This record gives sequence, C-alpha cells and structure tokens, in this order.
Amino acid sequence: MSERMSAAGLSRGGPDGEQCSFGPRLQAFRRRAGLSQEVAALRAGISTRALRDIERGRVQRPQARTLQRLAEVLELSGGELADLLATTRTGPPRGAGRPRLLILGPLALQRGQTPVPVSSPMLRRLLGLLALKHPEPSTQREITDTLWPSGPPSSHQSLVHTYVSQVRRLLDPGGGPRTAPTPTVARTPTGYLLQASRSQIDLGHFDELLAQAERLHRAPDPGAAYESLTQALRWWRGPVLADADPVLRQHPAAVVANERRVKAVLLHADTALLLRRPEEAVPLLWSMVNAEPLHEGLHARLILTLGSCGEQAAALNAFSRLRDRLDKELGIAPSAEVRDAHLRVLRQQLPLAQRPDRPAPPGRPAPAGPLPAQLPSMAGSYVGRRRQLRDLDALLSPDPGERAHVVAVVGAPGVGKTALAKHWAHTRRAHFADGQLFVDLRGHSPLPTLRPGDVLAQFLRALGAPPDQLPADEDEAAALYRTLLADKQMLIVLDNARDAEQVRPLIPGARGCAVVITSRSRLAGLVVSDGARQLALDVLDPDEARRLLGSIIGECVATADEEAARRLVEVCGGLPLAIRIAGANLVARDTGIASYCAELAGDDMLSRLRIEGDRRSTVRAAFDLSYLALPAGARRMFRLLGLMPGPDVSVNGAAALADTTSAAAAELLVTLTDAHLVRERAAGRFGLHDLLRSYARELAGAEEARAARQRLFEWYLYHADAAARLLYPAEPAPGPSAQAPPSAALVFSDHGEASEWLDSERESLSGAVRQASGSGFSAIAWRLAESLHSFLSVGMYTGECLEVATAGLFAAVADGELRAQAAAQLRRAECHWLLADRTRAVELFGSVVELARQADWADGQALALRRIGAAHRESGRDPLARGLTRRGGAAGPVEGVTGLGLIR
Repeated sequence: MSERMSAAGLSRGGPDGEQCSFGPRLQAFRRRAGLSQEVAALRAGISTRALRDIERGRVQRPQARTLQRLAEVLELSGGELADLLATTRTGPPRGAGRPRLLILGPLALQRGQTPVPVSSPMLRRLLGLLALKHPEPSTQREITDTLWPSGPPSSHQSLVHTYVSQVRRLLDPGGGPRTAPTPTVARTPTGYLLQASRSQIDLGHFDELLAQAERLHRAPDPGAAYESLTQALRWWRGPVLADADPVLRQHPAAVVANERRVKAVLLHADTALLLRRPEEAVPLLWSMVNAEPLHEGLHARLILTLGSCGEQAAALNAFSRLRDRLDKELGIAPSAEVRDAHLRVLRQQLPLAQRPDRPAPPGRPAPAGPLPAQLPSMAGSYVGRRRQLRDLDALLSPDPGERAHVVAVVGAPGVGKTALAKHWAHTRRAHFADGQLFVDLRGHSPLPTLRPGDVLAQFLRALGAPPDQLPADEDEAAALYRTLLADKQMLIVLDNARDAEQVRPLIPGARGCAVVITSRSRLAGLVVSDGARQLALDVLDPDEARRLLGSIIGECVATADEEAARRLVEVCGGLPLAIRIAGANLVARDTGIASYCAELAGDDMLSRLRIEGDRRSTVRAAFDLSYLALPAGARRMFRLLGLMPGPDVSVNGAAALADTTSAAAAELLVTLTDAHLVRERAAGRFGLHDLLRSYARELAGAEEARAARQRLFEWYLYHADAAARLLYPAEPAPGPSAQAPPSAALVFSDHGEASEWLDSERESLSGAVRQASGSGFSAIAWRLAESLHSFLSVGMYTGECLEVATAGLFAAVADGELRAQAAAQLRRAECHWLLADRTRAVELFGSVVELARQADWADGQALALRRIGAAHRESGRDPLARGLTRRGGAAGPVEGVTGLGLIR
C-alpha cells in the first residue's frame, strides 16, 4: 500500500475505528510528502518539538495559522484540509457510543471501540441473521430454521421471543447519553427486523463505499474510485459470518454479499492496473484466489498484476495451477479471459508498475538508471505474525531515537523467517524511495556460502557502479558501498546469513537505510557491537497455524473438517514449513485431511512431509542444512538429545547423556541454542521442537542410543534414589544404593535441594520409567519406579503415580523379580484406592497377597491384608474386616483370603 493511499484512507475510517485523531492523520500526510519532522517543521516555521507534540496527540487544537502553514508545506487539497480541521472539533466523535455490528468475517458486536461479548450460540445465530438480512426483515421460518437446523422444539415460538429480548438488551443495555438512535429489533407482520442505520453495520459501510466507487469509476475518476474501493475492502476480515453454522454461512444473503466482495476485488484490481499500481492489488488477490480457487476472473487479474510487477514466473505458475485444477476437478480448459491474461504476460503486453513521483532532495541528482527492485516474489497469501510485523515497523519510525537501523530475524529452520522478511519488505517498500536490495547469502544451503566481497560486487553493480571499476579489495568495496548509500533511503534484505562476520560489511552507515537480516544463528555479535535488534521467531500458535493451512487448501475445505485441520497443524508442531508442505500435498493428492493425518502418524512422519519431485521441499532437508553445519561434538549432543524421555533436560542430565562434564555439556548446548536447534525452555533446561526431536532420534545409531539411554537412566536412578532416601527414610529402599556416582553427579545437602530436584525432573523421571521399561532396561525401570512412588504419592500426582507403577510392574515381570512385582502391584492398588476405585483396589491388593507370599515378603502381605480389611470396614462388614486386620498383623496364611473370594 502506498503512503498516498494510507493518508487518504484515514479520512474515512474502517473496521478498527470510525475516525482517526488529528495527530496520526497529520503524520500520514507528512510521510506521504516524504518529509521528516525536522524538514516539515522548518518549512512551516514551527519548532520540531511542536510538530512532534501535535503528531503524538499532546496538542489537540493547533492554531489555525499553524494548520494553514502545514497544509501548504504538505500540499494538502482543500478537501483534505477541511477533513483535518474537522478532527480538531471538541466533543465526542459521531456515533461514539453506538453499537456496531460486524459480519464481514467472524461475528462481532462493538460499542464504540469496546467489544461486546456475544457468547450464546443462539444469540449469535439470531444476531447474525438479522444483520445479514438488514434492511429487510427476517421471517419466522428463517429464524426458526437458523436457530434449530435439525428441527425446532415444541416451545420454539416462546424461545424466539426470549432470544429477541436478549438481543435487544445486547444492543441497548440502557444508561449513558444518547447521541443517536440505538439499534433495536422490531416485530413485523412476518417476523423481526433489525432497526439500524446502514453505517452501524459493516456490510452497510461496504455497500455504500462500493456504490460510491462505481459512480466514480463511471465519472471517470479512477483515483477516487480506487480509494473508495480500498476503504470498502478493508471492512472485510474473512467470508461473511465466517464462524457461523453452515445454514447461516450459506444463506442466500451471505452468498450475495460474498459475490459483491468478489466484484469489488475485481474492480479494485482493474483500477490498480489502470493507475499502474498493480503491486497494491496482489496481496488481496492472493487471498481471494485461495478462498475461491476456481474463480477465473480473480485468477486472470492475479496473473496480470503479477506480470505487471515483473513477477513473470509467479504469474505463469498461477496460470498453470488454475489450468491443472480446472482440468482435474471440472474437466474444462481455462476461459478466454484467463488465456488472454496468460498471453499478455508471455508477450509482455502489460502496464508496468510505476512508482509515485517523488522529488529528489536538494543537491541530489536523480538516478541515471532504473532503481534496484530485487525483492523476490511472495509465496501466496500471508497470515499471522502481526506482533512481529509491528516490531519490524521500528525500521520506519519517524523518531530517530526510536528508529531501528538493523533487525535480525532469527529462528529455527522452517519457522518462516524469510517469508516474514519478504512479506514485510513488499508491504513497506513504498517507504524506501531509492529501491530495495536482496541477496540469499546461502548461510545454510547446499550451495557454497557467498563471501561478503561477492555480495558487495553484486550490490555495487545494482547501485550503478561501472563493472570495470569495482574495487578488488573487500574493504575498499565496502567503503564505496557505504558512500553510494550515504544519502539514500533504501531497504537491504540479507537472507539466510551464516554469522555476524558475513553480514557486517554489508550494513551501510546511512541511517536512512534499513537492513533486515534472516538467520538460523542468533547473531548476538550484531546486537552487541552493531546495535541490531533481534526478532526471534517461534512456531505459529494454533489459530495462526490453522489459518495458514486454510490459506493453502482453501478455507472452505479446512472449515468442513475443522477438527482434522487443527489436528494436522498440531501434528506439524505449528512449524510453517511443515504446514505448507502438508497443505501442498493435500491439494495435490485431493485427499481428506483426516486421512492425511492418519498417514503422517508414526515414526516416519518426516519422510512423508515432502513434495514429490522436489528434494529441497522437505522438512528433513531444512533440518539437514542446520545439522551438517554443526561441529562434530554439537552434532553428537543433538542426536542424543532426541533420546531424552521428558520434555527437556538439565545441563547435568545432558552431561550424563553424552558422558561428558557439565561444563562441556553447557558449551555444546549453547552452540545448539545459537543454531536454534535447541530451545532453553526454562532457566538451565533445554528441549527440542517435536519435529526436530523426531529428526534427532532418527540420526542416532542403535548402539549409540542404547549406551546413552543407559547412562541417562542410571543418572536418574542414582539421584532419585538419593533424594528418596533423604526425604522418605521410613520407606523401604527398592534395593542397594548405586555403587559409584555417575558423571555429572549431584549431592543433595538438605531436604530442600532434594525436593527441588525431584520437582524439576518429575516429567523426565516418569518418562524415564516408561522408556526404560519399553527399551530393555527392566531392572532400572522398576527400581526407579519404586524410588519415585513416595514423592508422587505425597505430591498427589496420583494419575502419574499409577502410570509409573504400571510401567514398573511390566519391567519387574520382564525381570522375573517377584518382590518387585508385588511392590509395583501394591503401588497400583494404593493409587486406585486414592482414586476412590475401591473394587479395583481390593482386587489388586488380593493379587499383592499372593505375589508377596511367593516372594516371601511378609510385610507386603500384611499391608495388603490390612488394606482389604479397611475396605470391608467401609462397606459395613466389620467382622470380616477385623479378621483380615488380625491376619494382616500376623502375616498369616493366604488360604482364608482366597476362600472369601477376595482373590480370583
């Protein structure tokens, strides 16, 4: 979006506000004029501080002569000045307290800027229907069918009255000043009508702006029509009532509204091409073709706008995808309109994008050749990352004290660093009058890494330096590069950097230039010595991940199987690369989401997350590039971390896993964290993303994995046993203490240290029991389970305690240890007792009696008999309970218990 569009757009409001304050509007007009605060203030004859205070809202009503001078400096039209003056009037803005209904996307109700929660599904359905039909009434039949799609109850008429009353209260809760009529629901002979002005519903706003644009288009006044269309389309946040039931989303009025949106998008694209501003229509067209994958008019405009932006490959690819989809799904060829757009791209018969005219600063010659515009194409629509996009906007701050010069976008492989940088750069390129430079530095690539000198030569040629006069010395080339950029406003995107040394010579000294770097490394050196800001990317949250999947496979397809769609993005771990590959496979194979989820299940998921025929488009290939760049010691540590039984591991645990010292392990973990292959989830505890964990596990050899697991399990057993002996001395130990301390052994000096260690390692210890039991370390598994019982029981982790005891029982059975089997069964019985499952507990206590007898464990036998007696006492069978208690005290024979039917 250009700055002229942004400034003009402020005069008409949008979904986030009906009108903007004076300061932001003035700031937008100043940016449109390409003036800094200092220059604008100097030309208007006021101080820079005064202008800054006005723009920040500290001065609400500037003097009229100040406004007149600013209007002359900023070259405002009469209408723009009148609009600006209108915002200085006192009093609340028009309609500040009126409710506003938003249905162009998920249903929302606002009063001023305050959201009004509408949580009841029935009220959301009724309110959505009434707003959708406005200004026409909704019939009783329509309301009934919408509220009860499966058929109404017998009391439906009374319930409709109740829901209508509740909607009225939502729209008008009472109290407060009235500046305009409040919306309400009125009864009609055939049903109910939402009584509200068109401006109180976003669909009404949209329709008015669309009608205005059509009038201006016929005038003809394409510039004004384009601004009206831009404002109209800003009201759309998704399909009509996107979160409603199908009966409402597919209502004829919703279908017609969505068709009007398509009509507006087509007109918007046509006008953008006419004004030679095609780049501003591309993002919206990408979004629409994903929502309407077979709409040929939208595809024709997308092909033309991409071609006009110089993205011929992307335009031809869009045509090929549509042609294949039409053939596969409908058995037809593209229409004449699409074929004509395709031919125009091939023949280069297109109106090329034209930059807004901007005068060169005084004393600076106009560029002799074309401005560099090296940004690569964007990958379709972009969703999410709003906070990170705002953080990148620090590069555009008008305040020199707040403006960033360099931002390093860092994160794990496949997390979307390059996509974020390219999307931001495309949407903000109008702020950089002298163009954009872009390079893939191949820091993590199968191709050789680019040297700074090679990149400098490439950039110098783009900046107009004669090829035969380029300095051979890298330092001289860097100095010339800084000189050529000294007075420019240019964006430099350095993608896929290896380290700080690779990018440092490519950072210009000019504060008017902005540099965006992407890297899998932390680039901490740039933050420390070059003042760069670090922007760390993590995986997408579940909602963003779901929206990304919908943008690839089509929102309608994803919504039709919402549960499976959310399960798929969860399987992908929220990693954008994995989600894009999964979405591409769904589109290519034309299979169901649930079926594809089932296909991905299992240990070989990484092998399935790939694009057929493209070896680079795989999750594993992205991980390989980071892994192979590591030194040998870090690679080994990464492989072994995939074996950890819990969500994370401490430095000392990692040392045991790798059979090294704590200091060496800490150094290796820092290396892996810098490479974004490992995350420090909490202070001193390190974990892996699920897909990286699967990848690491695949890399470990069988012998290497077995030896590492044994070291870690023995380390856990040693410390769990030591902590249990210290905290619960009255409990019998599961066996003799470990012979010799393992590597990186800890010493618990008091109860607090032992308890803190158990708390921090609880999930890992429980996982270790389960993993050891299933991987052949039976003796360690049942001993570790017994050591943990008192801690888990006292801490009321009853469910986890039962799982650990069950794993311990399986291990004891595999080890042939009767005493350990009896102990594990006793722990299981106690857990069921605490869970109030007395019947199951008594059954298990009976089993303990028999196992303890076979193991000659009198204490266990006695305890089980006493527990059985307690159960009978609770059920009112006192004589039987007393007998069992006496036997339990004497550890007598078990025959009487068997005869009573307690053991089966």
